[in-house]
Amino acid sequence: MSVAATHPIGTGPGEVWPAPLASGSLDATVEVPGSKSLTNRFLVLAALADAPVTIRGGLRSRDSALMMAALRGMSVEIDDAGAAWQVTPASVRGGTHVDCGLAGTVMRFVPPLVLLADGPVTFDGDEGARVRPMGPLLDALRALGATVDDEGRGTLPFTVTPPAAVPAEVDVDSSASSQFVTGLLLVAPRLPHGLTIRHTGETLPSLPHIDMTCETLREAGVRVDQPDERTWVVHPGSIALGDVRVEPDLSNAGPFIAAPLVAGGTVRIPGWPASTTQPGALFPEILERMGATCALDGDVLSVTAPGLADGGIDAIDADLSPAGEITPTIAALCALATGASSLTGIGHLRGHETDRLAAITAEVERVGGACEAADESLTFGGLPEGGLNAAVMETYHDHRMATFAAIIGLAVPGVEILDVGTTSKTMPDFPAMWKAMLGA
Repeated sequence: MSVAATHPIGTGPGEVWPAPLASGSLDATVEVPGSKSLTNRFLVLAALADAPVTIRGGLRSRDSALMMAALRGMSVEIDDAGAAWQVTPASVRGGTHVDCGLAGTVMRFVPPLVLLADGPVTFDGDEGARVRPMGPLLDALRALGATVDDEGRGTLPFTVTPPAAVPAEVDVDSSASSQFVTGLLLVAPRLPHGLTIRHTGETLPSLPHIDMTCETLREAGVRVDQPDERTWVVHPGSIALGDVRVEPDLSNAGPFIAAPLVAGGTVRIPGWPASTTQPGALFPEILERMGATCALDGDVLSVTAPGLADGGIDAIDADLSPAGEITPTIAALCALATGASSLTGIGHLRGHETDRLAAITAEVERVGGACEAADESLTFGGLPEGGLNAAVMETYHDHRMATFAAIIGLAVPGVEILDVGTTSKTMPDFPAMWKAMLGA
């Protein structure tokens, strides 16, 4: 069976979605849409490019729609009517308002663009976005000469007014989010002297996302040096993207390739890159440690496992600091595993769409499992002797908590998911794709 994301479907706010129960082993091919992380990086760089850019395979989601709306408000022309998007760059215009929604890429990547603008820009977002950390990035913009009015909150809403001149270097503490560094990296080639960025915090989560940004810049002809693991030197110059293609979103593939460990059988993902900077590239190694067999044939990744009924899921101890966004998927498997598991290096997830460590703990306990959150880690008791129980699982307006619950629902009859439509943030067709994977 082949599963393609073609028919948007979901439930509205406040509604519950009966999570499909796996009734047999899987045999499905799932076509995963483009990477959100790459889509929004390409959109920002296209807005700053020397010439019009064509983006193929871009993700259509709430996050990318918010990014396009933000860039259009700053005078960039974007035609996304067809499969290939056309982006025509222009001088950055101020005097506009940016709605960030819940998109971390919008609230962290767009404010640095105001360094190039001709006037102030205001930013706000959903209620949940107003508690996400922004202070270190806003402090970095102040150090670069911008005026930032956030009434001392260090969060949305705020207004950024461009400076008269921009220094050539800046310090930023990105312990709470690698997106602070990425936002500065993306605008750096267009600054008069380029930009040297130094990370000052003790930890730097999700380093592959910074590597992704650097690689994307280099592919666009930008010189990026890294004299040490905490410093990036971006030289001023042109941005030549031309015609780019977005890889499938490997993090969004996660729930589908985790499903065989629960249900048994095989799920295949076409378009899996042989090499990539996406954090989701860590999935095959971790899934194999939990009992799956993974094979890459050309560009098709196949994941096969016996499932809970025939072999169970092996417990795991894993440091997920390089790829925190895959934590909810692995956490769902840990809740169903045989024995205790621990996931470490993930304290920064407390500042995502929700406090993901608290949310995962609450939802595992809601279905009768054992989970404990510490400052930087989660520990799981594994599948209890009597199994997990039915419940209406919360999503906290967080797309990855919705897919976390769907994985649990494969094994537990009667699980319902509140606001599964929040998956539209990065995967608008998730409910239909999930059912099709199961043959429903």
